[in-house]
Amino acid sequence: MSYDFDLFVIGGGSGGIATARRAAEYGAKVGLAEFDRLGGTCVNRGCIPKKLMVYTSHFPSVLEESQGYGWSPVKSTLDWPKMVAAVNGEVDRLNGIYQRMLDKSNVQVYRTYGKLLDPHTVEVGDTKVTADKILIAVGGYPVKPDIPGKEHLVISDAMFDLSEQPKRVVIWGGGYIGVEFACIMHGLGSDVIQIIRRDKILKGFDEDIRSTIQESMEKHGIRILKNCTISGVEKTSQGLKISLEGDSNNDMVLADTIGLAATGRIPNLENLGLENTGVELQNGAIAVDKYSQTAEPNIYAVGDCTDRINLTPVAINEGRAFADTEFGGKSRLMSHENVPSAVFSNPEAATVGLTEAEAKKEYGEDAIKVYRSKFRPMYYVLPNKDEKTLMKLIVHQESDRVLGAHMVGDHAAEIIQGVAIAVKMGAKKSDFDATVGIHPSSAEEFVTMR
Repeated sequence: MSYDFDLFVIGGGSGGIATARRAAEYGAKVGLAEFDRLGGTCVNRGCIPKKLMVYTSHFPSVLEESQGYGWSPVKSTLDWPKMVAAVNGEVDRLNGIYQRMLDKSNVQVYRTYGKLLDPHTVEVGDTKVTADKILIAVGGYPVKPDIPGKEHLVISDAMFDLSEQPKRVVIWGGGYIGVEFACIMHGLGSDVIQIIRRDKILKGFDEDIRSTIQESMEKHGIRILKNCTISGVEKTSQGLKISLEGDSNNDMVLADTIGLAATGRIPNLENLGLENTGVELQNGAIAVDKYSQTAEPNIYAVGDCTDRINLTPVAINEGRAFADTEFGGKSRLMSHENVPSAVFSNPEAATVGLTEAEAKKEYGEDAIKVYRSKFRPMYYVLPNKDEKTLMKLIVHQESDRVLGAHMVGDHAAEIIQGVAIAVKMGAKKSDFDATVGIHPSSAEEFVTMR
C-alpha cells in the first residue's frame, strides 16, 4: 500500500523532532504535527527557561560572596520584566532554530493537532494524512489536585510569564519541580513556603541527597511545612488564603497572587484518538516494549507519554534508537539503566545509578559498601559561609563495581555527567582510586574517597 509518509510524528517536542530528523537523514519521508511551539516542555516551559532563572537567582549570593575576596559591597536590584523578556527571547530564538532544522531535514510540519483515525491515518487540521509508521511523542502536562479554589493556583508553566515578582510564594509539592522553583524564587528575593506531603523532599532520590538539600534550603530561609497538604484556596484582599491539613501547626498561610501547584504531571493523551487503534495504556501512559513499540505494530511512542524516565535526553535517545532501528538498519535499544539526572536546586544535586537503599535491596545490605564525604569547598572559605558539598559512591563489595554516584554541591550536574560515563562502563572502585585527581577541585574527592 502507498502512504503519504514513511513516518508521521505526533508531537514536536525534543523527542519528536530528534526522531523526525534522524529518520529523514535515512531517506524517510517524514511529517510532523505540533499545535504549540516547537521544542515541547523542555524548551518552552521547562529545562531551558528554568535553568536561565536558576542562573539569575544565583547572582545575589555571588555578589555577597565576592566581599570575602576583597570586592566592595554591591547594591543591585532585579529588573523582573527585563529578566522575563530575556528568558522568553532565548526561547523564541530556540524555536526558530528548531523550525530551521526541520526545514533543512525536509520534514513537513503541520502546525495543528494530530489525531489518530486508524492505525495508519492521522487527522491534521482540515486534512488527513496516511503513514506507514506513526510515532507518538506528545509528552505530558502538569495537573492540579481537585480541591476548592484550585483555580487560584498556577502550574509551573505560568512561572515564566509572571508580569511582576511575587513577594510571597507558596509552593505545593516536594518533587524536583517544586524544589527547584522554591530555590529559584527564594534566590530572587521572594519569601517562600513549601508544602510537602512527607517529611522529606525529593522522594526516590538517595536519602543523603534528600536530607542535605532540605537542610540547606531551610538554613537559607525557605520554610518547609512537612507532612501536610493544601485543602483549599481562597482569594482575599490580603492575597491567597491557603488552608492546610496535616501535621502543620499553621491552619493557613498567605501568598500574594501566586500559589504554585507542583504536584505531578501526566501523559498528554486527551483527544489523541488512541481508541481508534490497538494502542494500550498502562497506569495512564502508553504501554510500549523495549523498542518503543505499542500493541499496534506500526505505532510507536517515546518520551513522557510512556512514563518511563521522564527526561528530555531520554526521549531524544528513545526516538533516535527507534529511527536507527526502523529506518537506518541499525537495530539498537535505548538503555534505561544508569541514566544520570540533576536537580537544579540550591545547592544543586546530581545522581547516576542506584541509591544506597536500592543497592541494599537488590544485593543485600552486607554486599554494599558506601563511601561518603562531606566538606566545605574552598570557594566558601574566604566568604566564611557554611556551605557543604556531599559526595557519595555506592560500591558492590564482591565485584568492586560502582553501582551509584551521588553529589550535592556546586556544579554537581557538570561533575556527575563525567562520572556517569564511568558508571555506565562498569567502572570499579579501584578504577576510581587509580585515577589521579585534579587539585584543588571538589571533583577530585570522587577519586580520593577511602
